[in-house]
Amino acid sequence: MLLAKAGAQVTVVEKRPVVGGRTSTMEVDGFRFDTGPTFFLYPRVLREIFSACGYSLDREIPMERLDPQYRLIFGGANGAPSSQLDATPDVERMKQAIAAISPEDARQLEAYFQDNRKKLERFAPILQTPFESWTDLARAELLKLLPLMRPLRSLDQDLSRHFKDERIRLGFSFQSKYLGMSPFSCPSLFSILSFLEYEYGVFHPIGGCGAVTRTMARLAEEMGVTILLDRPVEEIRTEGRRAVGVRTDREYLPADAVVVNADFAMAMQKLIPNAVRRRWKDARIASKRYSCSTFMLYLGIDGRLEDLPHHTIYLSADYRKNLHDIERDHRLTMEDPSFYVQNACVTDRTLAPDGKSTLYVLVPVTHEDRQVDWSKQEEQLRSVALQQLEKIGIPDLERRIRVERRLTPVSWKSEFGLHLGATFSMAHTLDQMLHLRPHNRFEDVDGVYLVGGGTHPGSGLPVIFESARISSRLLLEDLEMDLRWDGLQQMGPSAAYEAAR
Repeated sequence: MLLAKAGAQVTVVEKRPVVGGRTSTMEVDGFRFDTGPTFFLYPRVLREIFSACGYSLDREIPMERLDPQYRLIFGGANGAPSSQLDATPDVERMKQAIAAISPEDARQLEAYFQDNRKKLERFAPILQTPFESWTDLARAELLKLLPLMRPLRSLDQDLSRHFKDERIRLGFSFQSKYLGMSPFSCPSLFSILSFLEYEYGVFHPIGGCGAVTRTMARLAEEMGVTILLDRPVEEIRTEGRRAVGVRTDREYLPADAVVVNADFAMAMQKLIPNAVRRRWKDARIASKRYSCSTFMLYLGIDGRLEDLPHHTIYLSADYRKNLHDIERDHRLTMEDPSFYVQNACVTDRTLAPDGKSTLYVLVPVTHEDRQVDWSKQEEQLRSVALQQLEKIGIPDLERRIRVERRLTPVSWKSEFGLHLGATFSMAHTLDQMLHLRPHNRFEDVDGVYLVGGGTHPGSGLPVIFESARISSRLLLEDLEMDLRWDGLQQMGPSAAYEAAR
């Protein structure tokens, strides 16, 4: 959309029969499921992109702000739930909910908000800026941020300044799973993730998150973009070290620039020969740390679950061990694993036939590893997952299931092209952020630009949309094309880029 607005002739080449990749809709016998993301956070970025292209996000994609945003259920002794927390954006109600678990922590909620409000305000320009070398780290504005970022602390350690009860800290740090990481190793910067939920809301797009990408495809076509479906790209063709086009399974498409939004690690190894790449050789890609994966159950069931919130997260009594199994030992937790459930029909009746519901069940698991044989362990984990659902108030589910689909790390890899089936791409450790992440202007091949979770700023829909703005500016600057985005029409790319910062 941004490139078309600037006057570029754009062709989208899509492997699957629908747009959106993981942010698409799975339809089975009248049931519609979000494939990957199940909520919309911080709509400001996409609202600005729509506005720049002459559209209104709020008019094109109706969204419902959720309250409660989600229910957290904490496991206790013998796997029985010990307590629960309904997370609400209403600050006074949230204080009361926290006080029922830890009165001392309830008094620290305002301080947590103030700290992260300042952190987000100061760090937002960094998320809007490309990092192409280590010298970018030496900019004065970034150096001033170091005390606020507290880079040597983990997310859990940083939250301990405000919250003493580990359950409350988990309530404000489980969002690190959006990055596929543990709060005990995730950098403290990402405390802004939970803050974003309270400050700007957790939204459900009517029709699911797939409605967002479907709408964007429709608007892009209105703007003159060509979208080719069922067209797996077989090769990014190069002359020397410059990309000159892409070859699909049925044609060659010449191009002045190629934007790659496929999973970085998988796409590079498949589409650009190792000999052509300078820094990101196969060996370097293999040496990087990758996020966890997910075991997915998409269930269409009889009846409604009116007492179950839209989002429910169950946190294992031994959450640290559960994460250790995933990140260190690369084994499946069969005893009281954590999980997440979306009960979208409590908000959006369009997603299932009358009198029925969709359940989206996600169990965090290791990415592909030789210690897990999914051909033998998938059925066992499914049984465990269904038993776990009883802990959040869904007993005897098996007899109500009318539709079922599953995804494992193996199918995330084969169907969606994710390296190791890692659903959140390359991990967001300090040594894999900013200029140490693959660059938006890909450093190995001229004329190639990266967007998505595998590049800067990282995973999660808001920052993925931000990566689209960064990469679009760089591409247009390199092609010496003027931006035509609202409010920036009179500026050249460099001036517009500085204004956006």
